[in-house]
Amino acid sequence: MMPLTGLTKGLRARPVRAPESGISRRKSFWERTHLDPWLLLLLLVLLVAGLGVLYSASGQRFEVVLAQGTRFLVATVVMVVLAQLPPATLLRWAPLVYGVGLLMLVAVELVGDVGMGAQRWLVIPGVIRFQPSELMKLAMPLMLAAWLSRRQLPPRWKDLLVCALLLGLPVVLIAKQPDLGTSLLVGCAGVFVVLLAGLSWRFIVFLSIVAASALPLLWMNLHNYQRQRVLTFLNPESDPLGAGWNIIQSTTAIGSGGLWGKGWLQGTQSQLEFLPERHTDFIVAVLGEEFGLVGMLLVLLLYLLIVVRGLWLAAASHDTFGRLLGGSIILTFFIYVFVNVGMVSGILPVVGVPLPLVSYGGTSSVTLLAGFGILMSIHGHRRLLPR
Repeated sequence: MMPLTGLTKGLRARPVRAPESGISRRKSFWERTHLDPWLLLLLLVLLVAGLGVLYSASGQRFEVVLAQGTRFLVATVVMVVLAQLPPATLLRWAPLVYGVGLLMLVAVELVGDVGMGAQRWLVIPGVIRFQPSELMKLAMPLMLAAWLSRRQLPPRWKDLLVCALLLGLPVVLIAKQPDLGTSLLVGCAGVFVVLLAGLSWRFIVFLSIVAASALPLLWMNLHNYQRQRVLTFLNPESDPLGAGWNIIQSTTAIGSGGLWGKGWLQGTQSQLEFLPERHTDFIVAVLGEEFGLVGMLLVLLLYLLIVVRGLWLAAASHDTFGRLLGGSIILTFFIYVFVNVGMVSGILPVVGVPLPLVSYGGTSSVTLLAGFGILMSIHGHRRLLPR
């Protein structure tokens, strides 16, 4: 009987043949480009819907929509290019990408550009202004997945200590900028990789107890405005014209939309500029006011379908690296949606997380679609194995 290794080697060496025929099956366009048509379709619908909502949220400024559309186009090109890279290449590049991202975070700490009271950006004069922390949303799961895929699973204590160090350095640097929302997402991306690697429930409970015990220390190290956000979340009416204004206006806008909404471009809270940051962090409130509960549920259903499709692609991977990386990317995308909708609707504190692929933003859009490109690469390059 032929050994399994010899069998898989022989399958890789020979072209795929159609059943009961001697003719090699031609690969489809999607197989040649390593793209997933269903995920692409869902993303395209979300992008188009997002531009429609953004047009209303920006005060019907076509130049804002045009700028966002241009960014989506660039992000889509990045997604397609990354889908062509085999996971083995991503595995080799993981330490380099992580190292470059970490160095850029250090550069932000030393010479970063300051805007709205935060030092988060690097600027190349006349070329680009970007947030290196966005790169870490991909570099973090990429590095941890590469590290754990070469280790015995479930991970041992010494491996988990290395993961904690790799995770802790960028999270602390991002939190110091300060950017609590991005540090939360980067931390989640790393934690998801470790959880998917197969931690026991006893260890998860132990880590949960340690994290809960560290909450007082975390509270003492928060900036004053971050503490105020938490207190405002607990009681928005305590300062209705100050810190509580954002959340009061956003929940009012969502509630006023009712079941079917007031109609596109017909929102009062948003169009009369009562709603702050309506084209970025609080764009969900515009969606709820103009399209009502039905509109919000349809958009959330679209997000759910994207997450389900992404999880299916990750689970179909034939290697540990692909499953860990793909699972982390799509679960972090889910956290993106959950945190934004939660903070705008008043069930979570405001942490400055935009609604993915709907809120206005450049670096974030490129990072998100780049992640989907990696996810498609993992599925499109999966190895041919016997059933």
